[in-house]
Amino acid sequence: MHLRTLLSLVLVSASLISSAQLKAPEDFLGYKIGSRYTPHWKLVNYFQHAATSSPSMIKLQQYGETNEHRPLYLAFISTPENISNLENIRANNLRLAQLSSDKSQASENAPAIVWLSYNVHGNETSSSEASMLTLFALLDPTNANSREWLKNTVIIIDPCVNPDGRDRYVNWFNSIVGDQKNARLDAREHREPWPGGRTNHYNFDLNRDWAWQTQVESRQRMQQYNKWLPQVHVDFHEQGINQPYYFAPAAQPYHEAITKWQRDFQTTIGKNHSKYFDRNGWLYFTREIFDLFYPSYGDTYPVYNGAIGMTYEQGGGGAGGLAVETDEGDTLTLYDRAIHHFTTSMSTIEVSSQNAARLVSEFRKYFNEAVNGSVGEYKSYVIRNKPEDAERVRAFLELLDKNGIQYTSAGNSSRGFSFHTRKEESYNSSGSDILVSSAQPKAALIKVLFEPQSKLVDSLTYDITAWALPYAYGLTTYASKVAIGSGPTRILPDSVNNTGAEAFGYVIRWQGVSSARTVAQLLQQGVKLRFVEMPFEVNGQSFSRGSIIIIKRGNEKFGTGLWQLVSRICNRNNIKMNPVSTGMVDKGFDFGSSKVHPMKNLKVALLTGEGVRSNAAGEVWHFMEKELQYPVTLINANDFMRADWKQIDVIILPDGQYRFLMDKTLAEQFHQWILNGGRVIALESAVTQLTKMEWSALRQRKEDEKDTAGKSDPYYSLRAFENREKDEIPATTPGAVFRVDTDTSHPLMYGYPNYYYTLKMDNTIYDFIKEGGWNAGVIKNDNQVAGFVGYKLKKKLKDGLVFGVQDLGRGTITYLSDNVLFRNFWENGKLMFCNALFLVGQ
Repeated sequence: MHLRTLLSLVLVSASLISSAQLKAPEDFLGYKIGSRYTPHWKLVNYFQHAATSSPSMIKLQQYGETNEHRPLYLAFISTPENISNLENIRANNLRLAQLSSDKSQASENAPAIVWLSYNVHGNETSSSEASMLTLFALLDPTNANSREWLKNTVIIIDPCVNPDGRDRYVNWFNSIVGDQKNARLDAREHREPWPGGRTNHYNFDLNRDWAWQTQVESRQRMQQYNKWLPQVHVDFHEQGINQPYYFAPAAQPYHEAITKWQRDFQTTIGKNHSKYFDRNGWLYFTREIFDLFYPSYGDTYPVYNGAIGMTYEQGGGGAGGLAVETDEGDTLTLYDRAIHHFTTSMSTIEVSSQNAARLVSEFRKYFNEAVNGSVGEYKSYVIRNKPEDAERVRAFLELLDKNGIQYTSAGNSSRGFSFHTRKEESYNSSGSDILVSSAQPKAALIKVLFEPQSKLVDSLTYDITAWALPYAYGLTTYASKVAIGSGPTRILPDSVNNTGAEAFGYVIRWQGVSSARTVAQLLQQGVKLRFVEMPFEVNGQSFSRGSIIIIKRGNEKFGTGLWQLVSRICNRNNIKMNPVSTGMVDKGFDFGSSKVHPMKNLKVALLTGEGVRSNAAGEVWHFMEKELQYPVTLINANDFMRADWKQIDVIILPDGQYRFLMDKTLAEQFHQWILNGGRVIALESAVTQLTKMEWSALRQRKEDEKDTAGKSDPYYSLRAFENREKDEIPATTPGAVFRVDTDTSHPLMYGYPNYYYTLKMDNTIYDFIKEGGWNAGVIKNDNQVAGFVGYKLKKKLKDGLVFGVQDLGRGTITYLSDNVLFRNFWENGKLMFCNALFLVGQ
């Protein structure tokens, strides 16, 4: 045997021995990938096994924990040289992005970072199975391709973004499947029960939460993401069983902030994938359905942070099971689905390695242009820091911090586009106002999140078309086309330190969620509270409607510890206690007036389950538990009539269709409960369903029969078949912002100015309540502010009710026809929900 051949064999043998303990997924699990579902704990075990077996090539990091206490992991895979230098690679990458705090010089002689996120939707299960195949292929010492690709790449794998949702689906499926899988679509294993495994514990879609970070999984993941900022990010998904495979390039619309390089490289990656899919005879599609516009997806958020961000979609999802018959008569298996995702995983790594130098250089160019101020029409955003907006300003700054957006105080008065008047106007800036400059690393993200009106090249979009933060947070904001000088300091929210000194009483201003949370906690402690219906002045202080009064009367049981208890709760929530020395006011109504109302510690029920949209129920559940921190009892809607109604003060009906309202006898029992003092909060389609009740004072505006769905157009009957998806667009909106005029004297609108910005996502509007109720929030003529609305629908959405209250006997119904808690990022709507809960009908 030739000496060189012998030496090669020795080296290969040594390599095999050093990794002899690394097992393929099939050998470790005891079954072939795709033959059964892998629960999350086994998935974690395999990654831990790989990290133990190949410590020089993989670093495994637990970065967090889910609501149900399942661990969240990242795996970093590369050559031994890169893994040993991992922290320096990360630090250098932040220097390339102009985000490092040190002054060291950035080097483009660096590996490209590729981040693969699997299983963000829990019932789209095949990708986590594929993650194990990908991990093994990268660590397998006999895989020459992987060894070569890892020389100039660092691969980050998140094997399961949503473990709670995955296990909800997997545990259900494993509990009902028989010895043999059944591919018939009507078999029960293809019909997962409510709420399904797609969402996290609180029924939130984590793929809509990247920018907003309302969920614990998102916040923990984004801390890591923004520490690394990869050049390439892939989000793995599944779609309907009859759709094959989707990969980049994405569909239009692309947001204009996306660079030519980012667009072109999507095509480069897609062509590489097509090579393998064509070779295997696998079907796929590109440039359809999945656009790059809404900023909080797993493809768009990375794009707006300098990466090549992509979604890959495999046919399957919750109906996929282990095998399912498609409309074409084929059988789609879990193995097929996993292999397809494995193929695009490895293809992504391959093409990234082949273009690593260009990926790194373009990444650096992207952020250099950002800090030079060349991104976007507007160079500065000034947010007024008004005292009455303090709670929403604090939440706004927290969002900027989560996303690494820099801000300072605004130093100068200037001119700019007013988000409120939608005109250029002058403004005077105080030293506490907030300045967000576009000349910073996160310039593209700032443009997307702040711009008053995003440009659409195609109105057929996958999600909402308006989300500007000044509207979502209800903050007075100006956008300037010139760079504005900053003030001396970075704005920090004021920290409150109440001492609880002896006083006749204290008043808390009702201004936001923190105020409401304070009230919720005080009520739970048994503290007696009152709220005011009219503004008043006392001891040189002015207080608005909704302000909360706390006095010793009625709170004698706390003795001398009352103010210590109140101050402790107020300090925890950063809420100021304003002392008053008397109940006789200087202006307004005295504390003993009938205009001052006692507050009750409420027993609240939320209807969930079949018939209720799970995301809508989750938004209320999460808000009540995590933000408001107020007890709520979740009752299945189909069990509602068996509930103990005497133990319920308020019933919340999220978006859904309620069976008990379709039964005349049950609906009348519900009616009687309201008449006897029950309070209802109805949202979205629940409002529509209530309007069909004889006892409802609200009516949905009827369609004009002459102008429905564009049928009045003389050419309607000649429309082209190929345009059928777009035919209904003139009568719809995917999500646009409207100005709502408010009745600030009604409790539903306490704490608001005479306007509110609502996110309207349907074509429904209601006639004004004429008797027995109040039109608290209405849309008048030409009130569209941002986003796309079809021209036919725009004519309809005017002079109608959006938010209202009906007095019914001793009870009330609050109608919230738009979602004031949308994805829990529409911050300005949360106070309205609190008003409906605590103030309306008290």
